[in-house]
Amino acid sequence: MGELGVAVVIEDDDDVRNLLDAVLQQAGFEVHSAGTGRDGVDVARQRQANVITLDVGLPDIDGFEVLRRIRQFSDAYVVMLTGRDEELDTITALQGGADDYIVKPFRPRELRARITAMLRRPRVSSGDDAPSSSAVAESGSLGSSSSRRGSVLLHNGLALDTETRTVALRGTPLGLTRSEFDLLHELLKGTGAVRSRADLVRVVRGEYYGEDTYISEADERAVEVHIGNLRRKLREDPQDPRWLVTVRGVGYRLAPKRAE
Repeated sequence: MGELGVAVVIEDDDDVRNLLDAVLQQAGFEVHSAGTGRDGVDVARQRQANVITLDVGLPDIDGFEVLRRIRQFSDAYVVMLTGRDEELDTITALQGGADDYIVKPFRPRELRARITAMLRRPRVSSGDDAPSSSAVAESGSLGSSSSRRGSVLLHNGLALDTETRTVALRGTPLGLTRSEFDLLHELLKGTGAVRSRADLVRVVRGEYYGEDTYISEADERAVEVHIGNLRRKLREDPQDPRWLVTVRGVGYRLAPKRAE
């Protein structure tokens, strides 16, 4: 096995597949490839992939269906690759469980940097490692206004533990993706300060996106999709938000404290 684990490339274009193989091998992965969606699902399952690059336009089944099948058995990091820069594709990929979405032609160094940034942030556990209601209660009152009890941030019944990277709502664990967790953490620790979409893009992309890095409309749309997924998992009322408030034309902030 490679230093960074196993990577699976699912891509029907020979040139692109060979390029991805080389980039990932140089990064330190053991790489396995497939030219069709069905073969890609089998390889990802057999090789227990840590990272998967997945083309949207495959010859048998499209990448979105491949992603759906992979998510039934794998929590690997998935980067979708496509030749189309369309908002619907971005939304479909991220809502389906992809971790990132890159439009072809891509820069190999950018792909490698994005994958490296993802691996530095472990996934949020949505299972037995999530905090129990008693553990959260010991950390402090759930009605606190984005206060901190040790490693736990608390706000309006929500508890986010920065050490275990787990989130609970009134003691019930929430299964969040890495990006969803990072965005929620950024807004909670901001205690009401407005974060622009560009700020939140940098949170999701990690250190690859510095202050002088160009932020595209696709990047900002991806943040909007992640926020939408967060609201759905929190069962947020858009007319009366308890956690995530949209600041029109700018970005997002944390909702004010409420009396419980």
